[in-house]
Amino acid sequence: MATVVLKANRDQRVTSGYLWVFAGEIARIEGPVEDGGVVDVRTYRGGWIGRGFINRNSALTVRLVTFGHEAIDEAFFRRRLQDALAYRQRVVGTQSAVRGVYGEADGLPALIVDRYGPRVVVQTLALAMDLRKRMLVELLTDLLHPDAIYERNDAPVRRLEGLPLQSGWLQGDADPVVEIEEERARFLVDVARGQKTGFFLDQRENRLAAAALCEGATVLDAFCYTGAFAVHAALAGAASVMGIESSDEAAAMARRHATLNGVEDRYTVTVANAFDELRRLQSVHARFDVIILDPPPFARGKETVDRALAGYKEINLRALKLLRPGGVLITCSCSHHVGEALLLDVVAAAAVDAQRTVRLIESRGQSRDHPVHLAMPETRYLTCLILEARGRST
Repeated sequence: MATVVLKANRDQRVTSGYLWVFAGEIARIEGPVEDGGVVDVRTYRGGWIGRGFINRNSALTVRLVTFGHEAIDEAFFRRRLQDALAYRQRVVGTQSAVRGVYGEADGLPALIVDRYGPRVVVQTLALAMDLRKRMLVELLTDLLHPDAIYERNDAPVRRLEGLPLQSGWLQGDADPVVEIEEERARFLVDVARGQKTGFFLDQRENRLAAAALCEGATVLDAFCYTGAFAVHAALAGAASVMGIESSDEAAAMARRHATLNGVEDRYTVTVANAFDELRRLQSVHARFDVIILDPPPFARGKETVDRALAGYKEINLRALKLLRPGGVLITCSCSHHVGEALLLDVVAAAAVDAQRTVRLIESRGQSRDHPVHLAMPETRYLTCLILEARGRST
């Protein structure tokens, strides 16, 4: 087995539990190596670090999978999958839809497994996992007994691994649209065309937390996508819910969800750019009791953070001006680069400009089926702030 030797004084992160080794941290590779294969990783002085997968064509060259000496074989993958599924059963129980494997957080780097009712969706986002895709499908079939398994390997990050973008059935052949339940709500998930693997599973617990504050309220759900936050709000007793969505297709699905859940009389969807619509609503002096902001990631890398912060401030400023005194703002960032501290700073600055006093009710993250690996800050990417906006005099 080949050995990757790190440069002197470049091993502090990985010896502290970090799982990624970048090309610039490697001094040399000893022995024959095959990209996608298993390598040992050692310090410059020869000390043992761990074992992982290598891809010399990627800047993220080695993904560690163990700090021990265990064999990385089919039995290893079965154990890791079983551990991941057992964790979900323990922390979220029996759910209609759940993230079964969350990459590095489950010791299976670059592997995503989501279950939607009888259907399973997988993403193999690195070369090593892609080469083992057939084995993974067989293991998942044995462990989960799905009626079909679909691959959503259309994520652009695969290009960084030299992999093509592709989607399709890996096992079985079924309707790509499947109905799921989320507490009282029902949703249709299109595993072939929906965002991510079909649905935003990471916001499940935040949707329930937001809904608990919506009874009797007038609610605005900007960036509503297919209406998951909005449907939960309506089912919780909101007097009315307005959604804003830029995609005609997503808006049509949001309306289907309203009908599916029997809340079409209290939920309307406007197809518009959310930035423009927030400004328009302010110009006509609209007011809401609860506003939900769950935009797409404005910062996909460090180089775009400043521009992203300007965007977050703009939408939060508009929302604060649209809220009645005592109203609730639920504002989210789904970018690792704009975490809790930065988002709080953005809202605080927006509150000054809006002349509102804002109190933090709760700071939340991604759902528990997306656990955070404490040595891997990249696994914590979702922030959801629930705040109360008061008048400036309070």
